Amino acid sequence: MKVLKLSAQGLPQSWISLEEAVLHYAADEVRWEMGARIATFHGGHNAMTGVQSVIDINSIIGTKGLPKINPFQLKPGLTNGKLFVRDRNVCAYCGQHFHEDALTREHIVPFAQNGVDTWMNVVTACRACNHRKSSRTPEQANMPLLYTPYVPSLWEDFILRNRRILADQMEFLMAHVPRTSRLIS
Repeated sequence: MKVLKLSAQGLPQSWISLEEAVLHYAADEVRWEMGARIATFHGGHNAMTGVQSVIDINSIIGTKGLPKINPFQLKPGLTNGKLFVRDRNVCAYCGQHFHEDALTREHIVPFAQNGVDTWMNVVTACRACNHRKSSRTPEQANMPLLYTPYVPSLWEDFILRNRRILADQMEFLMAHVPRTSRLIS
């Protein structure tokens, strides 16, 4: 289970472990919190009062300090897992839905023709379509794309990074996803 760490301004910064969240709470770095309480940690007892320390962890925390991620300079990392989720496990050529084990990262302009490995030059393809297209462009292979690639926004990238998002975390992130996102619906 991960905690969604935000800047004080509400911009996603990272997915952190419960233990990392405890450190933020203990260091008094949590400016605000929202979402459900997902864990409670019990510490030691105060020698003077005998009271045990308790830290409750919420699923979403806003921390003090300057944001480490600037949404305007963000270049989300490209991985097959995030690509397949972005494209909803649908082959860009035949339009069929596949399990991720049967999918590949397909370069629209292939490396053999000076293509690059970027979000705007890759789509999800089944192995059969990737093999059939080979090292040709979609036009050369007479295999038109059924959808266009795009670079995920900061909010989409945080959804694509984590497979186990709690309902309140997903609601928070989805409220900021562009209306044109493939992640909606």
